[in-house]
Amino acid sequence: MTDMIEHLRILEPYPGIFAYYDGRIAGKRLHGREPNWLDDGAFKLGIASFAIVSGDEALVYDTHISLDHARAIRGHLEDLGVKELTVVLSHFHNDHIAGNEVFADCEIIANTETARLLEAERPRIAQRAPIIDPVIAPTTLFSGTTVVMVGDLRVELHHFDIHSPDATVLWLPDRGLLFAGDTLEDTATYVTDADNLEVHLGELKRMAKWPIVKILPCHGDPDRIAAGGYEPSFIKATEIYVKRLMSLEIGEKPALKDMMADEIEAGSLIYLPDYEEVHEENLAAFFAVKSKGAA
Repeated sequence: MTDMIEHLRILEPYPGIFAYYDGRIAGKRLHGREPNWLDDGAFKLGIASFAIVSGDEALVYDTHISLDHARAIRGHLEDLGVKELTVVLSHFHNDHIAGNEVFADCEIIANTETARLLEAERPRIAQRAPIIDPVIAPTTLFSGTTVVMVGDLRVELHHFDIHSPDATVLWLPDRGLLFAGDTLEDTATYVTDADNLEVHLGELKRMAKWPIVKILPCHGDPDRIAAGGYEPSFIKATEIYVKRLMSLEIGEKPALKDMMADEIEAGSLIYLPDYEEVHEENLAAFFAVKSKGAA
């Protein structure tokens, strides 16, 4: 039987801030040979959940890709002396909520759109391999913005519409630190709603106005996350990607490494060949929308 957490890495980019990183391991699969959301998405591209610890309190940002991962997170925090756990969900996608059951006795916070989508998608989530059943719903909902105190740390939760209409990011204003969820991905944003790219651009511009010092994404390079995260230019690089995608004519299919060569060379992005497949899916989704508009 596969050891689900054999390659799980616990990174500490800042004192009391932990990234639970797994994936980006060539040839390794966790669930099986058949196509599945875990191996062919989150694990292949690499994924992190995060914890913010202050005193004997911790905020867990996403519950990871399996119950075993969630148990490892909880066990690590309890070993640190944490007694009060709060969970915040970045959005409703499987690879961010698969471990919710392990935290079912904790407060689980999400925005109202995440709660709606989790309920609407419950049958699909419970059928896609690997199955997540039961689907544990959030216990506390917010709209727009709210604040959570973790010990003496102020953590702001903000709703964005990037990648998914229910994205929640964490913002530590005193540190200029943004936990981006899937609103920013390295090497390319995953477009799940190609009809909504203009909205995504507006939301990226809104994010870029914040006094951000560093960014911690859920899907990114583990070494860069361990070293403290990405520069604010990560946001601009994502905006440029979306704009270039929208400028393409149907049938144009530049490779990701070519389309984003300047941003990769500048270090705003780190090229991962596996994101070429994400890019191809983005192209197909955008061209489908553009074809409908031209009909």
